[in-house]
Amino acid sequence: MPDETTLLADECAAEARTWLATVADIASGAAPESAIPLLLLTTSQIQLVGARLGAIADVVLEERFEQDPGPDTELDPLRVGLAQLLEGVDDYADVVDPVTSVETTRGALSNDLAVIASALAHGLAHHDAGRGVEALWWWQYSYLADWGDRAAMAVRVLQTLLAHLRLDADAEVVGEAEFDALNT
Repeated sequence: MPDETTLLADECAAEARTWLATVADIASGAAPESAIPLLLLTTSQIQLVGARLGAIADVVLEERFEQDPGPDTELDPLRVGLAQLLEGVDDYADVVDPVTSVETTRGALSNDLAVIASALAHGLAHHDAGRGVEALWWWQYSYLADWGDRAAMAVRVLQTLLAHLRLDADAEVVGEAEFDALNT
């Protein structure tokens, strides 16, 4: 019977694979009309994985160093595909650190999603090599250090974009559609 650590590592790995596959599919441009809602949904789901890792006690490596998981996954095609898909809405304003500073900076959804992808793929390399504790350690550490913040910001931006798309519609067009729907 697998222990709790192994089960958690396997669950996180499955969620990471699903997220990576979904985002790669979206970045391919297969269904541009549903890209924003699907990115919102899948990134919210991976945020839950990170929050779960953030809520547990610190994962401690069995050795004092992280083993080399091999070459990094090439993520430029993903980043470029997302940037092309999100052209015109990719860039946004961001706060450097909402706790310690009000300094603003610029962000990009395509970069945020690539940061998340990089961290998840790195952990998957550990998991696939049979090092579940290292995978958990990496996912937890990188969630707290980087990708958790990027996921939170991406979700905020995606939700805001979706709200604008849905709520900023022309009132006359919406009214006609409602009238037609109620009278057919």
